[in-house]
Amino acid sequence: MTFQLTFCNELLAAEYPRLADQSRVARKLGAMGLEVDPASLGPEAHRLSSEKVRALRDEVEGEGIRITGLHWLLSGYPEASITDPARQAATQSILFGLIDLAHGLGADVMVHGSPKQRVPVPGADLQDTLTAFFAPVAKHAQQAGLIYCIEPLSRTETTAINTVAEGAALCGAIGNPAFQTMIDTSAAGQTEPPVADLIRQWVGRGPIGHIHFNDTNRGAPGAGSDPFDAILPALRKAGWSAPMGVEPFILSGNVHDTFALAAATVRRNWDHLPS
Repeated sequence: MTFQLTFCNELLAAEYPRLADQSRVARKLGAMGLEVDPASLGPEAHRLSSEKVRALRDEVEGEGIRITGLHWLLSGYPEASITDPARQAATQSILFGLIDLAHGLGADVMVHGSPKQRVPVPGADLQDTLTAFFAPVAKHAQQAGLIYCIEPLSRTETTAINTVAEGAALCGAIGNPAFQTMIDTSAAGQTEPPVADLIRQWVGRGPIGHIHFNDTNRGAPGAGSDPFDAILPALRKAGWSAPMGVEPFILSGNVHDTFALAAATVRRNWDHLPS
């Protein structure tokens, strides 16, 4: 089974502003890609010129890895909202631009977390609201050859889409194979543990387009007590072969040590399962 690890770049970018340097660290630690926060590329990343996008892609690929996806899509757009009718059209325009950015960077997947931009509107039906909002976004993603994932988040972050079942229900309502959901081990570990059972239930049987690894303490895999010795074998047995994202929010020492710990934890527990 293919092992592919990609590093979410916001912590890397805090110490290494250049994508080339982030890529070099990731490659040396065994990753094959970067998963990029658009805000790390500067303000209004959705408006970057095709020449700039090509240069960014070349910067990463010149270090022997690639950009696998975008995540935390609206972190750089505090005014955006996918639920407020007065701001939805402008937010859709941003997301269309980010889809074009992802396509230009050679990415495969986009992960929509961004809890501050998905606050439910009192009195509105959330699934109807999100279905109407995301249907054209899904169509644009499909035309670009991308998988667009709605990310279930913990209830401490938002009350809009907290479980994989809720994400899958939205996927069913939209009815476009380019629109899927995903599993973030930190959020899932807080909301619907055990994560290994969740993987056995959904991976290979539902619209799961991506995986994020982080501990429920918000650190790297291995920084806490989460059972990655059960999570990784469950994922491998389910036949997962796409890139797996590492997304720590809290450092374990410095940036290098944090991602080294994550990579070693994931690799060790993936390899532990007999072929």
